[in-house]
Amino acid sequence: MLFPVPLTPGRLVRRYKRFLADCRLDDGEEVTAHVANSGSMLGLATPGARVYLARSNDPKRKLAWSWQLVEVDGVLVGIDTGLSNRIVAEAIAAGRVQALAGYGTLRREVAYGTRSRVDMLLEGEGRPPCYVEVKSVTLSRRSGVAEFPDAVTARGAKHLGELSAMVGAGARAVLLYLIQRGDCDRFEIAADIDPVYAAAAATARAAGVEMLAVHADVTPRGIEIRSDF
Repeated sequence: MLFPVPLTPGRLVRRYKRFLADCRLDDGEEVTAHVANSGSMLGLATPGARVYLARSNDPKRKLAWSWQLVEVDGVLVGIDTGLSNRIVAEAIAAGRVQALAGYGTLRREVAYGTRSRVDMLLEGEGRPPCYVEVKSVTLSRRSGVAEFPDAVTARGAKHLGELSAMVGAGARAVLLYLIQRGDCDRFEIAADIDPVYAAAAATARAAGVEMLAVHADVTPRGIEIRSDF
């Protein structure tokens, strides 16, 4: 996935109200950017951190700027969770996610479960439908280890239950963790942050929900999945 416009570098002044960040561009201009990330962004929102923003010319937008990347210890991290499904969908279509290869169609935001929409539904002749939920992973508290979640997520636990129900109905269900940083080669559930989610993940795995972690290369040009863990 390529960014549609060149990113503009700057420094983070502060993140607040979850979805807002004040940033100082390299030319000295101070702007407020939209933060498409509802998590805590633990370890990623330190004032003074190097950030990369995208500017939109859409007159309907309240904020012209969007925070896309942050640099942590020399590593770029993709923080815009709104891009996760696009990144994964493009990678599946290009055959870069081997575990999800071979399906004829991919539909996004398909209704399922209890008033929910699954991120992707893969279908192919002679194969059970495959329900895929995508979670963006940005947290790393130990060298080489990516973790999810970075905050309590009741919604995430609900999705696990709905995926389990799909397996019970004869479908395939996959929880795909998109690792949006290049310094991790392992993935773990952050049970200390959300023990309820950790328990739900264990229950879902036992019910047949597949857990898949994929690694992305993150650059100012774009974000591209390069491997399954």
